[in-house]
Amino acid sequence: MSVWAQCSSELLAKLISQFCSEGLLEPVDDRLDFGSVSYVFEATRGGFGSWRVDPASIRRTTSGILGNDESEVATDPIQFFVDAAGVLGVDGSTVAGYVAELTSTLAADVRMASTAVPAAELLELHHSRLEGHLTGHPLLVANKGRLGFSASDSERYAPEARTPLRLVWLAVRRGLAEFRGTPDLSEHAVIARELDPPTISAFRARLDDPDAYVWLPCHPWQLDHVVRTQWVRELATGEIVVLGESPDEYLPTQSIRTTVNISNPARYLVKLPLKILNTSVYRGIPSHCTLAAPMITQWLRGLWSRDEVFQELGTELLGEVASVTVPHPELSTHPGIPYQWTETLGCIWRDPIDPRLRADETVWPLAAVLHPGFAATAITRAGTDAQTWLSHLLATVLRPLLHLLHHYGITVNPHGENLAIICNDAGIPTRLVIKDLVDDINLSTTSIVARGPEPDAHTRVLPRKPWPILRQYVVDALLLGVLNPLAAHQLIPEPTFWSLTRSEIDRYTQAHPHHADRLKATALTAETFLRYPLNSYRLTLGYTDLATRPPIPVTGTIPNPLHSADSKD
Repeated sequence: MSVWAQCSSELLAKLISQFCSEGLLEPVDDRLDFGSVSYVFEATRGGFGSWRVDPASIRRTTSGILGNDESEVATDPIQFFVDAAGVLGVDGSTVAGYVAELTSTLAADVRMASTAVPAAELLELHHSRLEGHLTGHPLLVANKGRLGFSASDSERYAPEARTPLRLVWLAVRRGLAEFRGTPDLSEHAVIARELDPPTISAFRARLDDPDAYVWLPCHPWQLDHVVRTQWVRELATGEIVVLGESPDEYLPTQSIRTTVNISNPARYLVKLPLKILNTSVYRGIPSHCTLAAPMITQWLRGLWSRDEVFQELGTELLGEVASVTVPHPELSTHPGIPYQWTETLGCIWRDPIDPRLRADETVWPLAAVLHPGFAATAITRAGTDAQTWLSHLLATVLRPLLHLLHHYGITVNPHGENLAIICNDAGIPTRLVIKDLVDDINLSTTSIVARGPEPDAHTRVLPRKPWPILRQYVVDALLLGVLNPLAAHQLIPEPTFWSLTRSEIDRYTQAHPHHADRLKATALTAETFLRYPLNSYRLTLGYTDLATRPPIPVTGTIPNPLHSADSKD
C-alpha cells in the first residue's frame, strides 16, 4: 500500500471512530447506512465509550444499476464525509470547509509519514526537534486543517516541515503598543535577552527615536499576509517599522504559533498570532491574554514558590513572563468584529525549559507517548517493565494536577501540548512541566484561602467555574485526550491501565481527607462524565465568522472507566 493510501485509510478509520465516539453517527452491528451507500467495518470499544475502527476492515457498499450491491475496500475519508453529510445534517458550505480541513490534514499526514524515523531515533532528539514528528491531536480528526496556509506555506512553516525560520522584528509606536512584564523584567531586559548587541544596534539605527517604539517579533507569514495588508496605513505613516530579521533560528511547536529558539535554547519561547483556522479556532492572540499573561504568571509563581508539594515533586511552571499588545486602532473599538480580525498583532514570551533541566535529565512533550512506538521504545530503553514505567508516568502527571485542582481550586488545560515530561538519567518519568497558562487557567467559584489574593480585575482570563466544570479540563484534555489513546496502545491490559490511574486518584483522596468535599464535587471516579464533542463543534458551528470563540456544547454523557477500575494501592 502506498504512503498516501495508508495515511488515507488511517484518517478514514479515525474519522469513523471519532464520529461514532461522539454520537454523531450510530452504527448498527458495525454498519453505517447513508441511504444508497453503506459502510461496514470491524471495531473494538475502549474507555469512555470510544470506538476504535480497524483501517483495513472498512468497506463501502453501493447499490448497483441492476439492483445488486457493489462492495469495495474503502480508504477515502473525503468520500465518507460527503456520503455521511446528509445523516449528519451538515450544509453545503460546512461540507466544503471541512473537506478543505480534511484534505490539508491528509496532505500533512503524508508528508510526515514520508519522512518518518524510528521511535528509537525520536528518543535521541532535542524536544524542539521532536515536536515536528508528532502526529497531532488524537481526537480531532482534521487536526492539521490550517485554513489560510498555502501548500508552500505548510511546507515551510508547519511543524512537520522541520524547517527553521527566523522571526521578523517590528517597532510599534508607544500608544499603539503596550509592553508588560513580570516585576523582575523590564522592556529593555527582554530585548537584551532576546537579541545580541549588534542586532540591537542595527535595529536602533533604523529608527529616528528608538525609545518611542515598543519592539516585538512577528511571524514572517503573518507579516506578509496580515501586517503588510491590514496594517498598511501604520506602515506608511511610520507608526510601525519593519526592523528586519533577527539572526536566531526557531522551530514551530505542535501549536504552530509558538516557536522554540534552537540557536539559543536559553532564550524565550515566542507565541505569535497567525491568522489561520486550525483545530476549531483562528490562531490569533486576544489582547486580554497578552495584557494579563505576566500578571497571571507572577501570581502562579507566588503559589508555586510557597507550595511544598510542588517543590517536592519538582513540578516546573513555564511562565509567560512578558508580552506586547497591539490592538487594531479601529477594529478593536467596534462591537461585533470577528475575532480573527482583532487578534493579529502582539506576542507573548514564555520561559524556556532547557535551563530548568538537571544533569542527565531529558524532556519531551506528553503528546509524544501517543506517537507509534515511542512509549514502547522508551520503556525498553529504561530497562523496566511497562507497568512500572506507566505507573511513574501517571504519578508524574496526576499528582501535581490533582493537587493544583483540589488544594487551590485551579485547573490548567492539561492536554499533550501543554504538558511535558522530564525523565531521569534512566529514562523514567519523574517531573512534570506545565505551560501555556493564560486563557487556560480556571478557578473554582468556591473561595479558597490557599489561593491568597486573586487578581480579580482580569476575570476574563481567570474565569470562575463550579467544581464539576473544572474537572472537565482534566477529563477532556488528559483522560480522554491522552490517557485513553495511550491505553489503546495495549502496553499493558486496559483494565490494569485504568486501575493504575484510579490508584493515583485514590491515593490523593486518602492522603487529603480535608479536601473530601472538593473531591466529591469533582468526582473523578463517577459513573459518567459530560460529553463535550470536539469534532461536532465545527460541524454544528460551520464556518461562519464569529465575534468570539463560542463554548463547546454538552451532548449527553460518557461512561467512565475509572468508576469500575480496581485501585492498585
